[in-house]
Amino acid sequence: MKRETRTSEGRPSLCHVPRMTTAQGRASRPPGGSGFDWCDNFSGRGESKRIGTAFEAQALEFLQRQRMHLVARNATCRGGEIDLVMRDRDGALVFVEVRARAGGRYGGAAASIGAHKQRRLLLAARYFLATRGGDASPCRFDAVVFEGKRLVWLRDAFREDCN
Repeated sequence: MKRETRTSEGRPSLCHVPRMTTAQGRASRPPGGSGFDWCDNFSGRGESKRIGTAFEAQALEFLQRQRMHLVARNATCRGGEIDLVMRDRDGALVFVEVRARAGGRYGGAAASIGAHKQRRLLLAARYFLATRGGDASPCRFDAVVFEGKRLVWLRDAFREDCN
């Protein structure tokens, strides 16, 4: 049995900003556009990513002033992502989650690292150690949270055995 398929010819695009094409038929950005993907149904996503990257840079700078060394940034696996992987002065490998909230509504930035997020961080950390030939050095999970304009460093924010 053959199914009839519908095409989107004649229908408006699902994107918020109409897609423009060049003479070669390739998609182009609207004039005056920034570097964001203009065919995105959630227009705030690019801005959130840019803001998150700025907070990660501030956290990295702070941790480096604490004499920690950067090992990796945005280490990802299928189930999660670790914002920063650092090496502490004592040799411990530190997996850092960076969170920011403008206000204390819903518990603030630290409270947003719940059990589900912790499990995803653990999964990503295990993957990181397995793929990078992790040595037997101790590991810990820290969080750098921004509550308004205040930076708070939560050393040993959670442990693997607490989940």
